[in-house]
Amino acid sequence: MTLPVIGLLTSSQVIRRHPLNPILDAEKVPYPTALVFNAGVTKFNGKYVMVFRNDYGSLREQRLEPFSTTDLGIAYSQDGIHWEVGPKPCFKMNDEENIRAYDPRLTVIDGRCYMCFAVDTKHGIRGGIAVTDDFEHFEVLSLSTPDLRNMVLFPEKIGGNYVRLERPFTVYSRGGIDRFDTWISESPDFVYWGNSNLLLAVEQVPFANDKIGPAAPPIRTDKGWLTTFHAVDIDPSRGKNGWEPAWKKRYTAGLMLLDLDNPKKVIGLYQDPLLAPETSYETDGGFRNHVIFPGGMIHEPTGEVKIYYGSADAVVCLATAHVDDLVQLCLK
Repeated sequence: MTLPVIGLLTSSQVIRRHPLNPILDAEKVPYPTALVFNAGVTKFNGKYVMVFRNDYGSLREQRLEPFSTTDLGIAYSQDGIHWEVGPKPCFKMNDEENIRAYDPRLTVIDGRCYMCFAVDTKHGIRGGIAVTDDFEHFEVLSLSTPDLRNMVLFPEKIGGNYVRLERPFTVYSRGGIDRFDTWISESPDFVYWGNSNLLLAVEQVPFANDKIGPAAPPIRTDKGWLTTFHAVDIDPSRGKNGWEPAWKKRYTAGLMLLDLDNPKKVIGLYQDPLLAPETSYETDGGFRNHVIFPGGMIHEPTGEVKIYYGSADAVVCLATAHVDDLVQLCLK
């Protein structure tokens, strides 16, 4: 299958990258680490909380065997910009079956913080949900069957059930190539998930030719659930764009609006990327360059929306926009 080349992509004019980017990198972590990215961020008990993916070990070790050593770190902030990292990682899964947990997403529901995450196992990639009240003790509520990842939770029950977005790995049924899409499922208890439906397919996104999937957990607005997603395009002409011999993919951030009462319905889809790799910390010097992956989104009382994203699979960055501007992008 020959994929159409997407070409030049640029970020929306309503989005602003923070001048202090990257707001978190390996140098700010008080224990050995090489890469810090793809963080979940929320407000919890009056503080901003970030759980970040921590690929530890030396840079040399990561170059020789990437992703071989991964856990989750914790950081706190009073303003969502300046972060203090905890003295040790907060979560890890490594035993006879589980290899590593990574890519956390945080959602506060009824005063408790729920964390979605991915788990590499010896028998496939599973999506997990855990709950915590202190970010020191986590109760794992459920683990999916392989292969599923990029799960995010809505911050409240809808129609009496909890709802999540997810991205299954439908390789066999999609012709042996990526072609991954965004799905939506519901549950009465965070354990049993079903009533699943396709929400958004990769062929519906003009700036993706490879795959799409959930990004940051959705936020409620008067017009609908404001929802980010990641979109990936491949260009065979791309060469060395990071540590690997070749990296032909580009990750961008998309934006859609879902119906408040029926989030299985897309009521608005922005036809261009919300964020595309453009700055030096997005396009140069990372593990995999030209990668933007939102993991957290906070709607402030002022109307500002903070969007936290992993950049070049190496650092955590922040972009902001007004909620009304983001909604209007979807409704154009």
